Amino acid sequence: MNVLIHPTYFPSISHFVAMVKADAITFEVEDNFQKQTNRNRMYIYSPNGLQLLNIPLKHNDGEAKLMFKDTKIEHAFDWQKQHFKSLEAAYRTSPFFEYFEDDIRPIFEKKHTFMMDLNFQIMEIVTSCLGMDFSYEKTTEFFREPKDMTDYRYLANGKKNTSEFEPYTQVFGEKHGYLNNLSILDLLFNEGRYAMDYLKKQEL
Repeated sequence: MNVLIHPTYFPSISHFVAMVKADAITFEVEDNFQKQTNRNRMYIYSPNGLQLLNIPLKHNDGEAKLMFKDTKIEHAFDWQKQHFKSLEAAYRTSPFFEYFEDDIRPIFEKKHTFMMDLNFQIMEIVTSCLGMDFSYEKTTEFFREPKDMTDYRYLANGKKNTSEFEPYTQVFGEKHGYLNNLSILDLLFNEGRYAMDYLKKQEL
């Protein structure tokens, strides 16, 4: 199975379930940017429950639609420091945060110009942490209805993604209950190397 999927910011567990089960992965890089999607946001389990981390982007003042690959990050706000602090507050006491901390820290230190470049660096790092083979293709043109591929592009829109997965132990689970389909970081920090086994057992 060849899957077509978006490169998003620390993708959701559903993204990785799709990729783990795929024979080949193709990333959509020829689409227009859409607001209110996970292209520049992720959801984590904070001490107060569900928390959204959003990367500010430069606005396109022109009339034409902006392609996602041309969308730039707004560095006037210190979102990197804020996001890393939020991750520490959420996962410092998780079993595997310290184990993977040095792997993910560079993401919050290097200033990328384009959002898509940041997302691809994240994918490289997270797949390495998971011990997952990461070879892929990129689209060369946009197809509304792609052929010979399973279209998982909708997974970038959390509201359209209704996947339900098996509960696993989460840091604040006793306080707020199980939160489904968070960022892959939630699974990685709580399950470590067992995360791959978990992903293989899930169904979209």
